[in-house]
Amino acid sequence: MYANDARVLGLIGTTFRAAGLPAIRVTVPAALAERAVAAWERDDAGEVPHREDPAVRLQRHRAGALALIGLAITESGKLDADGNSVVDLSPELVGIAMAAADDHLHR
Repeated sequence: MYANDARVLGLIGTTFRAAGLPAIRVTVPAALAERAVAAWERDDAGEVPHREDPAVRLQRHRAGALALIGLAITESGKLDADGNSVVDLSPELVGIAMAAADDHLHR
């Protein structure tokens, strides 16, 4: 049952991706913005194994999303009055970050 629901959710996500949804303006706290930028600037030239554990794959994809948020902050982020970064992100990156938050809260 859950596997089929997950597949259907993936199909819905495919239609969202194709729709070209507008960017979402977010505020990233300064300390977290610094870590995202550091992830972007880090050299991760390692090879991806041919067979990868699903949990490791998820971590790698989330690390990539963090780096892309760092790139967006570097290229177009603005500082607000409190020193936080305000940046427009793709809905996909926002969704990945929110899914990671959900997993983090349930540990």
